[in-house]
Amino acid sequence: MNNDGYTSLSNFIDLLLDAICVVDKTGRFEFVSAGAERIFGYTPAEMIGMQMLDLVLPEDRERTLATANEIMTGRYKVDFENRYVRKDGTVVDILWSARWSEVHQQRVAVARDISKSKNAERRQAALYEISEAVHVAEDLLALYRRIHEIIAKLLPAANFAIALYDQDLNELSFPYKAAAGDNSLVDIASFSLFTEQVIHSAESLLLCPVTLSEYPQAIREELGNGNLSWLGVPLKLQKGVIGALMMHSLPTSASYTHQDRELLEFVSTQIAFAIERRQMLARLEHIALYDQLTLLPNRELFYDRFQKALSRAHRESSYFSLLYLDLDKFKWVNDTFGHSVGDLLLQVTAQRILSCVRGSDTVARFGGDEFVILLERVDSAQNTLLAAHKILQVLNQPFELADQQIHILPSIGIALYPEHGMDEKQLLSCADAAMYKAKKNGGNRIEMGYQGLKNLNADPLPVASESEDSELEDAELNNLENKATKIV
Repeated sequence: MNNDGYTSLSNFIDLLLDAICVVDKTGRFEFVSAGAERIFGYTPAEMIGMQMLDLVLPEDRERTLATANEIMTGRYKVDFENRYVRKDGTVVDILWSARWSEVHQQRVAVARDISKSKNAERRQAALYEISEAVHVAEDLLALYRRIHEIIAKLLPAANFAIALYDQDLNELSFPYKAAAGDNSLVDIASFSLFTEQVIHSAESLLLCPVTLSEYPQAIREELGNGNLSWLGVPLKLQKGVIGALMMHSLPTSASYTHQDRELLEFVSTQIAFAIERRQMLARLEHIALYDQLTLLPNRELFYDRFQKALSRAHRESSYFSLLYLDLDKFKWVNDTFGHSVGDLLLQVTAQRILSCVRGSDTVARFGGDEFVILLERVDSAQNTLLAAHKILQVLNQPFELADQQIHILPSIGIALYPEHGMDEKQLLSCADAAMYKAKKNGGNRIEMGYQGLKNLNADPLPVASESEDSELEDAELNNLENKATKIV
C-alpha cells in the first residue's frame, strides 16, 4: 500500500506514545508511526522495508512467528508480549495488540513499551528467587549455579563468574565460572585484572565502546578484543567488599549498557547477603557433621552415610565392609607427651588412614582414639583384609611428633555385609567386638567378625573362621591374614 494513504491520519497518530505498525504478509514493515522511534530507536524511514522478525530478540522469535501466523488466520490479539532489540543494542519489552486485514493482506498492530514495569517485575522476582535459593541450595556451589540462572533471566550472562575476596588474607578466588560453548572465560590475567579493579575500587565496571575512554590506558589495552564488553559489580556488605559478579559479552552480541549495570547493582546486595548466609550455614553444617580436630566425618555424618550404604547394598545386592580401629597406646602418649602431642597424633593418624582408602570410602572419628572406616562396594573378605593390612602397615610407621619418635599399636576389627549383619547395630557391634578381640590378643593385629553374628539368610562371603587357629581355604588370603595378625 502507498504510504500517502496514511498521511492525514498520521498527523494525529504521531502524537501517540505508542507505535502503530503495519506489516505485510511477508513480515516487512509498510508503515510505522513516529512513536516507533521512541520504542525501537529506529526512525520510521529506517524501519520501512525491514523484516519484523529481525528486530525480535532471538529467544522470542519462534513464539513471535507462531503468534503472527495465528493472527493471519483471523485471530485477534490484545495481550501478546515479546522483546525487541533496539538500534542501540538494548532490549525493550513490547505489549502488542494486533489484527489481520484480509482486504489489504496486512497485520495492523499497536506496540506499547512496557520495559519499566517488566524490569520492575524481574527485579522483584530475582530478589525473591535469590532469597529462596539460600534455603534450598544444598551447598555453596549449588547456590552459585542458582545465582547464575537468576541473573541470566535479567541480562546476557553466558560468560559469567563469581569472585570472592578474603580481606584478611588479601586473596582473590573464583569459586564459580561458566563460559559459553567453546569460548574460554578469556585470559585469566585479564579476568583477574578487571575483577581486582572492581573489588579494590568498590565500584562497578562497564567496559564497552561508549565507556572505554573513562579508564586508564592499561585497562583499555588489556581489553584486547574490541568486540567484547565487560560488566563487573562488587558484592558489598557492611564489613566491606566480599567479592564481585563478573561477566563479558560474546563477540557477536550487543555490548552491556548502563541499564544492565544498574540492574546488576540492584540485585548485587541481595546476592552478597545470600552468599554470606550460605557460607555461615556451611560452617555450621561442617561443625555439626565433622570432627573439628581431624576434620573427619563425625558419628552423625557417618551414620547418614552408613544408612545410604545399607540401602544401596540392599537395592543393588552388593557388599560393603566396616573396619573399627583403636589406638592401643594412645593414653600413654597423652600421659607421656601431653594432649597437644596426642592431638597431633590423631591428626596424622587420620591422614594416614585416608591415604589407604578410596575417595568413595568414609573414614570417621567416633571420639577419643577410635576410628571407623566404611569401605563401599568391597566384594570379598580378601579385598577387605588387603585394605585393613595397608592401614595396619602405615600406622606401624613411626610418628615424628614434637621432636619425638612415637610408635602406636592399632587394633582393627572387621565386619562384612551381609555376612555379619544386615543392619547398622549388628554390623557395628560385630566390628567393635572384633576390634576388642584384636586388642585382647595383644593388639597391632586384625580380627574378622564373629560368625555367630551373621545373618543366616544371607549369602555368605568367603571369610576367615572365628577360631584363632583356623586356616582360610584361599592360600593367598591365609598368608595375608597371618601377616596382619602378627604382633609387631
